[in-house]
Amino acid sequence: MGEHADSLAFLAALAGGYLIGSIPFGLLLTKAAGLGDIRAIGSGNIGATNVLRTGNKALAAATLLLDGLKGVAAVLLAGWLPGEQDLVAGTAAVLGHTFPAWLGFRGGKGVATGLGVYLGAMWPVGLACCAFWLVAARLTRISSAGALAAFASAPLLALALSDAEHALLALLVGVLVVWRHEGNIRRLIAGTEPRIGQKG
Repeated sequence: MGEHADSLAFLAALAGGYLIGSIPFGLLLTKAAGLGDIRAIGSGNIGATNVLRTGNKALAAATLLLDGLKGVAAVLLAGWLPGEQDLVAGTAAVLGHTFPAWLGFRGGKGVATGLGVYLGAMWPVGLACCAFWLVAARLTRISSAGALAAFASAPLLALALSDAEHALLALLVGVLVVWRHEGNIRRLIAGTEPRIGQKG
């Protein structure tokens, strides 16, 4: 009976996290604002950085906040399930954001949602990663540079400020986010990565 309950909890965390994470707020908000399909603008990404390329800072901020809240919500709702399911729900939320089934598995890069997962599961690590992101992005004026700095540091921060299980969560989410930034990494090396707010 215990194993059956654990299996159901795992599946609920996996499905619930994915569904929450897959809500495409960037796409929904830009369409509602009459700005068209965000996937046809700039990088084609549905995240806040690309929404900023529309010139609407308020909409970009709203996208950032809502995408972050997806990660927080997935982790907190998993707390109602038996067992430690925040690792499953948090990772699934980032997977949902990056590979949403209803958008042909072409979603965002998981930065805001990943930070939301960190804040919901281990808030000191989440705050530290947010600080890393903001400082690096401010210094370089490149959002992807800030994101990569934050997520690369997350597993070590989790080991120092939380525990091994949450360090694994930080590693899983971090690897996924860094992987989704493969093109950005190539452009950073080539010196062609767009600056924050730059259109196209």
